[in-house]
Parts: sequence; C-alpha cells; structure tokens
Amino acid sequence: MFKVNEDYLKLPGSYLFSTIGKKVSAYQEANPEKSIIRLGIGDVTQPLAPAIIDALHGAVDEMAHAETFHGYAPDLGYEFLRSAMAKNDYQDRGCDIKADEIFISDGAKCDSGNIQEIFAKDNRIAVCDPVYPVYVDTNVMAGRTGTYDPKTETWSDVIYMPCTKETNFAPELPKETPDIIYLCFPNNPTGSTITKAQLQEWVDYANRVGAVIIYDAAYEAYISEEGVPHTIYECEGARTCAIELRSFSKNAGFTGVRLGATIVPKDIKSGDVMLHSLWARRHGTKYNGAPYIVQKAGEAVYSEAGKAQLKEQVAYYMNNAKVIYQGLKDAGYNVSGGVNAPYIWLETPAGMTSWQFFDHLLENAGVVGTPGSGFGPSGEGYFRLTAFGSYENTVAAIDRIKKM
Repeated sequence: MFKVNEDYLKLPGSYLFSTIGKKVSAYQEANPEKSIIRLGIGDVTQPLAPAIIDALHGAVDEMAHAETFHGYAPDLGYEFLRSAMAKNDYQDRGCDIKADEIFISDGAKCDSGNIQEIFAKDNRIAVCDPVYPVYVDTNVMAGRTGTYDPKTETWSDVIYMPCTKETNFAPELPKETPDIIYLCFPNNPTGSTITKAQLQEWVDYANRVGAVIIYDAAYEAYISEEGVPHTIYECEGARTCAIELRSFSKNAGFTGVRLGATIVPKDIKSGDVMLHSLWARRHGTKYNGAPYIVQKAGEAVYSEAGKAQLKEQVAYYMNNAKVIYQGLKDAGYNVSGGVNAPYIWLETPAGMTSWQFFDHLLENAGVVGTPGSGFGPSGEGYFRLTAFGSYENTVAAIDRIKKM
C-alpha cells in the first residue's frame, strides 16, 4: 500500500490564514447582517498601476501574433526583467548583483518554501520569533524540525530567536549555531527594521560560522527612514552567505498576478559546490517559469511611469498605516511598526490572549486581524493589523475599535 509523507502529519492544525478564513466565514454565516472589515491577511486592495496594465495589454497583443508569440520562458526568467532588477534593485544601490544571479519565479512564498530543498535534511534552521509561518512549516514538511511541543508551541530542532519589546522586536545572535538563518526586514509580522550596521553583524556572523542567510526583502519598498537597508547585499560579505527573496506582491500589487525572484550569488559555496548551480538545477527541473505576460508587467515596474505610480500606491498604504497607528494609540493601545512597513503590531489588552482578542475584535467591531501567537510563541499577547485595506475601510475599522 502507498505511504504518505509523515512529516506532513506533524503540522499542528491548518495554515494560519486558512484558520482565520474559516473562523470569519463561520461568523459571517451566523451573522449575515454584520459587515466585516478585513485587516488580517496582507493582501493588497488597490488596482494595478496604469503602466503595468499597459504592459499587460501589450504583452497579450504580442501573444496573438506568430512573430511575437512566446512559449516556455528561459529557466532563469527573461533577460529584460532580470537586467531591470539587477540595475534598479541592486547596481543602482552599489550592490554587485548580476542579472544571471537572479531567478524569476511566481512569488516569494513559493521560493521561501522551495529554497530549502537544496540543503541537507540535517541542517538546523534559526528563525525569528514571531515569524512568517511558511519558513517553519515548509521545514516541518521536509523533516528538518524535530518534534513539536504543543505546550510551548516550539519544535525541538528549530533555533528560535525571540523578537520582543525588550529587543525592539529584532533578533539577537543565537546562542546555538545554526546552518540556515531566516531573516525578514522590514519584518512580517512586527513591522520592525534593523539598521545597516545591525544587518552587517548578521552577515559577519554567518560568514564566521559558515551559515547561510535566507533574507526576505518582500517589504523593502515601504522603507522610509535613512540607514535602513533595502537589500542585504548592501552589507560587505553578503555575496558569500546570503540568498535574497524578492516579491512584486506588496510593492506592485501582484498578489493575484504572481511574480517574484530569488537572488543566489555565485560566491555562496558549500565546499566546492555553488548554491547557484543547485538552485538552477532545481529551477530548471521543477519549474517552467512565470508567464511572459506577467514578466512584461514586472518590467513595467521599473519604468519611469511605473516607479512614480507605485510610489503613490505605497504612500497610499503607508497613510493607512499612519491612520491605524495613531488611532490605536489614541485608543490606549501600545503600538509599534507602521513606519517602514505596512504592518502594525499591537499589544492585546491585559489578560486577553491573541486569539481571544481576535474573537473580541470580530464580534464587537467586525474587524479581522491576525493573532500574534499564529506567528510563534513570542507573538502571544500581540496582534497584527495590515494597512492594505482601502482608506475608507481603514478609517471605519479604527472608528469601530475606538468605540468598542
């Protein structure tokens, strides 16, 4: 008889946002007259920018003619998009990243799960706590995390790096030595950032102990303060220890279009083996590439019109973040985030768990957020709201919370 991958059976419950979706659907079904404002999942709400729409239409028209039709995409992605990314995201910032070190994909979520396939099963991972659940869950599926303790909500073979109010919601160097370190800045879920000097410490540490950093830069477009790095390759030595994940979902609204990239410098090696070669082999074997139409839309992100339009869109969401941040502070909550990221991280009222606050907010204000404990044990006692709703819904949600 066939057998299943028993590592999947170790996963507790369902994926965080699936659980939230089911709870909200059940509440809506029981209370059809209630209006619900969703500020939980980090999904964008503004339409695609005009420059992107124009590029999509142009690419669709190309597909209608034999001389401009495109079939399978090149393994790494089309050169026009990789070159645009290399120049605008890296070389213009003084970072030595070349187009052939950029692998185009259909999103950073997929890449963050798939990248661990090129590493041995006995590598130990270190994650921030709280953390984006995909980093841990995909390593559970791969059999790399050991056993789960439901009391502490931790895995025996995972190194947790608590990100608490005392640490400014930033991780400290781990006491145990990891092989793979997951970092995400600006951070999901806390919205925190670290300085270039702080990130340099992580790069130096990884090179010193022989670890690799998987750096999720999905929210770099929301950075507004000086001294906060937009890419880990701003740090000296990052080419020998860091893989970076990039997403078009948050900066360009591609959550439903799907486009991302993973940057693997050729200088990262395990012995004589380049990780670039392994990822290229995996990419070529298991992936057929993001559609030509979508990659042309991605190229438009780097046009002058695209840059200007997306700057306005980011400003729209960050204005929402300001509304949420200030409104919650006025209502007496302890709040952080919302400055360099579209996430606001708040402390739940005394004596209330994060899931209790989720229910309280849904039932009394009709507002959906994300319980902090869903991101890890150090997230207990906290709650995440996103700035990705419409301005009108954001204002209405904060008004409801104030009246709650």
